[in-house]
Amino acid sequence: MDLMIKKKIKQVKKGEQAAFEDIVTFYQDKVYQICFRLIGNRHEAEDLAQETFIRAYVNIHSYDEKRKFSTWLFRIATNVTIDRIRKKKPDYFLDAEIKGTEGLDMYSQLAKEQPLPEEEVESLELQTYIQQQIMSLPTKYRSVIALRFVEEMSLAEISEILDIPLGTVKTRIHRGREALRKKLRHV
Repeated sequence: MDLMIKKKIKQVKKGEQAAFEDIVTFYQDKVYQICFRLIGNRHEAEDLAQETFIRAYVNIHSYDEKRKFSTWLFRIATNVTIDRIRKKKPDYFLDAEIKGTEGLDMYSQLAKEQPLPEEEVESLELQTYIQQQIMSLPTKYRSVIALRFVEEMSLAEISEILDIPLGTVKTRIHRGREALRKKLRHV
C-alpha cells in the first residue's frame, strides 16, 4: 500500500491534483478519528480533517519521501487539532451531539447475544463517562492517550507525530493513565 501512496504523492508533486483525491480517500477515516479523539466533537473533527488535507496538499513539497507518509499526515492532523483546542473558547450549541456518543447508535453497541436494554444503557453511559474523563485531561496527555490506546499507534510513531522525544511520550502516557485512573477509580 505504501508503494501506491508514494506513487500518488509523486503524481501530486508533478501537478496531478486528481491523485491527491486517492490519498484523501485512503486516509480520511483515520485522520477524522485522530481529530475526533482529540477534539470530541464530530462537526469540528470533520472541519479539522478537511483542514489537515488542505495543509498536506499545500505543503506536499515539504514531505520527505524517505519517511512514512501516514506519520507526516497524522502529525499535521494532531497539530491542527491541538492548535484549535488552544484557540478554542468554551462554546455550547443546542444542536451539538453529546460528547462521547458522536457517530454511535445502539446497533453498534449490541452483541450477538443481545444484552438487556438496561445493560446497553449502562454500557453507553460508561463509555460516555470515560470519553468525558479523557476529554478533561490536559491536551498533552489527551493526545498521547488517544494516539496510543484509541488509535493503537506505537510509541515511536507517537514520538514522531508529536515531535517529542520517546521518553517524553512514555512519561506523558504514564502520567495521563495515572490521571485517568484517579478520575475513574470509583467506576
